[in-house]
Amino acid sequence: MNDFIIHWDLDPVIVWITDGVPLKYYGLFFISGLFWALGLERRIYKMEHVPVERLDQLFIYVVFGIVIGARLGHCLFYEAEYYLAHPLEMLLPIKKMGDGYVFIGYQGLASHGGTLGVLIALGLFCKNYKMHYLWVLDRIALVAPIVGAGIRLGNFMNSEIYGKPTNGNWGVVFERDDLIPRHPTQLYEALAYLLIFMVLRYLYTHKGLGKNLGATLGLALALVFTARFFLEFFKENQVGFEAEMVLNMGQWLSLPFVVIGLLLFFFGKRLSDRK
Repeated sequence: MNDFIIHWDLDPVIVWITDGVPLKYYGLFFISGLFWALGLERRIYKMEHVPVERLDQLFIYVVFGIVIGARLGHCLFYEAEYYLAHPLEMLLPIKKMGDGYVFIGYQGLASHGGTLGVLIALGLFCKNYKMHYLWVLDRIALVAPIVGAGIRLGNFMNSEIYGKPTNGNWGVVFERDDLIPRHPTQLYEALAYLLIFMVLRYLYTHKGLGKNLGATLGLALALVFTARFFLEFFKENQVGFEAEMVLNMGQWLSLPFVVIGLLLFFFGKRLSDRK
């Protein structure tokens, strides 16, 4: 049987804009996912006869919610001891080296933190613009998996958050770290998110998923974090202390989102009746 091994050694930097300021694949895929999602969201708003001007403000809230939440999530969930001792590095893309700081970009974003950040940011948005919280979240949930897919593709380009060894003659060798064929879990997760997007879009367009408040959000949360839970079995632990855990940090953090998602999905009609 022939080997099916891909050797991966891509430079994460596409081009250096100036000395010390790189344009990276990660940022490119992240921003591309955001703008693709924004375009689809614009179509949804037009279809439901909601002023699309609201999306400009909404987009700003979402971007800040994702970035701040994901960054704080990584720092506090995975490396709290270090970042509490270096709080400036939590929110700024810098790292202390020697007597000064060096620009390194954001190295470490947690999807669970990003989800919490968006939920909080959208709460502020809805309060300021007098929109129904669950209605906005339902429409965001339709396109959010696209952003998640973009982030995971960026992780693949960075040769990070990869999987465990396949223990076979197939897999991806991330040469920047070692020469072991591994599960490309970044690609598994990106594909899962794109499939979830297609399922949500179909149910929303053809099966009336959006009629019940919270149902779209609930199904999205349940599907995304169920996928995340099972894919974690193929991933390497991100930090050392996870080796002593029955489930890793990503799995423990996924479970509450699955439960909340299922509750929203099954009780969405009652929430709509109270609207």
